[in-house]
Amino acid sequence: MRVLVIGGTRFIGVYLTKLLVEKGHDVTLLNRGNHPAPVNGVETIVCDRTDPEALKAALANKSFDAIFDNNGRELAHTQPLADLYKGSLQHFIYVSSAGVYAKSDQMPHTEGDAVDPNSRHKGKFHTEDYLKEQGVPFTAIRPVYIYGPQNYNPLEKWFFDRLVAGRPLPIPGSGMALTHLGHCQDLAAAMVAVLSNSQAIGQIYNISGDKAVTFDGLAKACAIATGKDPASIEIVHYDPKAFDFGKKKAFPMRVQHFFADISKAKSELKWQPQFDLIEGLKDAFESDYIANGLNKAEVDFSLDEQILSQS
Repeated sequence: MRVLVIGGTRFIGVYLTKLLVEKGHDVTLLNRGNHPAPVNGVETIVCDRTDPEALKAALANKSFDAIFDNNGRELAHTQPLADLYKGSLQHFIYVSSAGVYAKSDQMPHTEGDAVDPNSRHKGKFHTEDYLKEQGVPFTAIRPVYIYGPQNYNPLEKWFFDRLVAGRPLPIPGSGMALTHLGHCQDLAAAMVAVLSNSQAIGQIYNISGDKAVTFDGLAKACAIATGKDPASIEIVHYDPKAFDFGKKKAFPMRVQHFFADISKAKSELKWQPQFDLIEGLKDAFESDYIANGLNKAEVDFSLDEQILSQS
């Protein structure tokens, strides 16, 4: 298939592009040109997708069978694409987020759960709704937390920084809140499994790892990934409501239960996560954190100090 990937040179896009090429698809990337294509010979269209006129000009006379929209945050980012190719696409795969779900007393989140109209991810479900209303043959992917090599969201890095430095890990609350991580390669595999799957048209799929994990459990898993005895690490629990950090984040995850049911994706896409949590964290630590010298970088622990001084 002729496939357009929006992004394609960072994190998820790298894994997705490689998998698509391996499957024999004719792949074109569209991005700002700040990073090289992950596969030699892949055509790259340089464009700022947030400029609708520039986007339309860049794609003039370009035809595709499918589009993967990896980084559309607002409807305004995706609408020009959808309008330009309406009626000519076989499939539009949109990367949404499990962050659209409203808080609930009942977990895990399923694809039919209510969304939060005030969520910072509200642009994602507005885009999903638009694609549906316009009759675009779309599939929406809702990852929970994504981790793995090249992650530019400092998620696992937060834990690695403290473990490598031999510092305590300030964990909000009791440390028993359940969260959910999915490896970037598993997410890319699920996205490729969606392509050309007629059952996936018009559907939404939660994508993450097989098991949820507590905050404390994640800290211990990260310790194992770094080669440390999880029993030797120091975890300090604190009340996050007792601190005002302004716009800074003292912890990289939302302080609540946040995990999703991925059984629909397993059943309908015939997809299965290949990375268990510790294996995936080892991959992130060895292939990215150590390989790129992040273990030698200077880290600002001032918020930690603020917490620890009052604990």
